[in-house]
Amino acid sequence: MKKYLSILILGLAAVSTQAQDATDGLRYAQDNLNGTARFRAMGGAFGALGGDFSSLNVNPAGSAIFTNNQAALTLSSVNTTNRSNYFGEKYNENDNTFDLNQVGGIWIFKDTSEKTGWNKIALGLNYENANLFDNSVFYRGHNGNSVANYFTSYANGIPLSTITGNNFEDLYYDEQQAYLGYEGFIINPGAGNTYTSNVTGANNFYQENTIVSTGYNGKLSFNAAVSYKDKYYIGLNLNSHFTDFNRHTSFYEDYQDAPGHNNNAGLQALRFSNDLTTYGSGFSFQLGGIAKLTKEFRVGLAYESPTWYSLKDELLQTLAVRTAEQGDFYADPDIKIIYPTYKLQTPSRYTGSLAYVFGTKGLISVDYSMKDYSNTRFKPKAEFTTANAQMADLFNTSGELRVGGEYKVKKWSFRGGYRFEQSPYKNDAVMSDLNAYSAGLGYSFGDTKIDVSYTKARRDYQQSSFSQGLTDSATINQRNHNVSLTVIFEL
Repeated sequence: MKKYLSILILGLAAVSTQAQDATDGLRYAQDNLNGTARFRAMGGAFGALGGDFSSLNVNPAGSAIFTNNQAALTLSSVNTTNRSNYFGEKYNENDNTFDLNQVGGIWIFKDTSEKTGWNKIALGLNYENANLFDNSVFYRGHNGNSVANYFTSYANGIPLSTITGNNFEDLYYDEQQAYLGYEGFIINPGAGNTYTSNVTGANNFYQENTIVSTGYNGKLSFNAAVSYKDKYYIGLNLNSHFTDFNRHTSFYEDYQDAPGHNNNAGLQALRFSNDLTTYGSGFSFQLGGIAKLTKEFRVGLAYESPTWYSLKDELLQTLAVRTAEQGDFYADPDIKIIYPTYKLQTPSRYTGSLAYVFGTKGLISVDYSMKDYSNTRFKPKAEFTTANAQMADLFNTSGELRVGGEYKVKKWSFRGGYRFEQSPYKNDAVMSDLNAYSAGLGYSFGDTKIDVSYTKARRDYQQSSFSQGLTDSATINQRNHNVSLTVIFEL
């Protein structure tokens, strides 16, 4: 029997079927350009330069370029503007975040005997936010497809006795979605374990969706590098990753003003909310080398392994419904589902770098990185066959170009940079290429340095309300503005 009142069941449950898709894998496979203000100002082009804390994330040999012990910390202010377009209706949403996104130290040990040529060892410890998840998206408009299609897409093929004869926490994910749709009067059972939408007659629904995410993906690097005759440098990073992601989505659909809908009967409106929390840790390593071919010309080559994550998800779903017959009620069991721990392997990355140094006056640097996002994998593979096949089909190899320059006048440094990153999707209409421009200043007080940078990045992407059933998407024009301040101390 359908429940007309809220089912007040609070608890925890564990089920074996999970609901990850390609966007979940991409979230942890992509890194944003964070780090020190000097690094950001020069577009992150530091693979052949070194001598900066964030250069370790590109090429771990960069710590051996340092000449003295140093410590640094970076504060950033991030503004994100999302302009949405959903079936011709537009909306702007802004999000502001203040973050301590980098802190680290480098210790240099020199051998002045010159007996072997290995004249320097560098040990470093650096923490950075590889990605900041704080973001807010809102879109609204009128659509001919209903969210009822989401519930029917999961329900078809499931016996009604499975939906009505089991506790919510004992159901698989697809069965839980069928349960919500049935208990909320959104879908009706038919012959042969099929289901139909209870939304009839109407063909133009008002919809709105709110997506608010918070959290971070942190990376703690333990670094060691050596220098041979101050011409060749080799380095290694052992990286520990920490992630904490929270996302609240609230989808609203209204039928009362839809053409062809009988306002005196059936569904009038619903709100379907999902609260997802993902947390866990991971490990990766990096190898790199830098060579000074001449006094001015440098080359670099680096490899970053896949990151092997161990993750856990918690999901709370809420369905609020209004019908002409029952009024307002909840059709959800109010149970937080805690899924079993699962694994995620992100793709590896290769980086080649060139730099030309004009003595003490300035420099120009170029990096190019390659990453094959189609190699992203959830594990165990038997439980994520659909998600892994989806990522292999949708994702592609992505190239990233970073260019930076610096010019010094006495104690001042003037910097600029550009970053271009190809879309990780085969179809770049799903997510466009990224373009970012940056500039910055630095001033040296002697043992203390202060750097400031400004970065503007833009990328467009398609945001779907759901991964199946109702996959109509809004176009999101995203603009990021970042101001960073780094203070460096020579120890």
